[in-house]
Amino acid sequence: MRVRDALTRAGAALRRAGCAAPALDAEVLLAHALGCDRAGLYSRPERALTAEEVALFRSLVGRRMQGEPVAYLTGCKEFMGLDFLVTPAVLIPRPETELMVEKALVLLQPLARPLVADVGTGSGAVAVSIAHRHPGVTVYATDISAAALEVARANAQRHGVSGSIIFLAGDLLEPLPGEAEGKIDLICANLPYVPSKDLPRLPREVQCEPRVALDGGPGGLELYRRLVPQAARFLKPGGCLLMEIDPRQARAAVSLVPPPTWKADVEQDLAGRDRLVIAEMRDRMPEATGRESEVGSGEKEG
Repeated sequence: MRVRDALTRAGAALRRAGCAAPALDAEVLLAHALGCDRAGLYSRPERALTAEEVALFRSLVGRRMQGEPVAYLTGCKEFMGLDFLVTPAVLIPRPETELMVEKALVLLQPLARPLVADVGTGSGAVAVSIAHRHPGVTVYATDISAAALEVARANAQRHGVSGSIIFLAGDLLEPLPGEAEGKIDLICANLPYVPSKDLPRLPREVQCEPRVALDGGPGGLELYRRLVPQAARFLKPGGCLLMEIDPRQARAAVSLVPPPTWKADVEQDLAGRDRLVIAEMRDRMPEATGRESEVGSGEKEG
């Protein structure tokens, strides 16, 4: 079997199985099986596959036809131009989440040594991307899953930013040290936001991802509802909370961050859908005032 034939046959099989992008899936899986990139497939379309390569490729295609995500089959996913390790322990990074990172970098750009929290870090895609683009940042990256934190640590090491990220196991912002209260410049939260009742209707491949990374409770915003009071305790005045949401949840999500404590806005993704709530904290919550610490952050350049 030659490269050209393998792609044609696999693409047809994946199409019959109902895969949304059968040709692309076939290319990615064959490139993975051959240890090259997709461009390499087309530079030698007549190259003959070995028996071992054919067996591996057929196995990968068969698993994909059963609904297993391509990223779990290859063990990696690109995000913000970086290649991230992924396993079934973590949610697969989505292109729409790049909006959060892009907005975070704009907000952090004037700050020489900002302090950031990435809540529910998963694969570490957000934390690692921010640290990779802003060398002065310190990121607290939290997750309730020990297995997810292991993947995130591996990605931080892979991209040379381990020294900029403090990984903490626990629920939401609870693992952060007390001295960080009132000192955080930015909190990024891509938390589960799928309503529990909608989980059975998700695409088959999405249902392969960790339920704990998808289930947002009865209304989809239960974790964000719990996060907001914690965020108000840890953010400094003028700091921001970024929350990725389902486009249908924009109004409900904004209601979680009401004035005068918050000034909230919603940004749209490239498809023109409400995707990111940006909430600036204007006034400290009463229970968050009166606590001082030695931790410094957000020092301006120049």
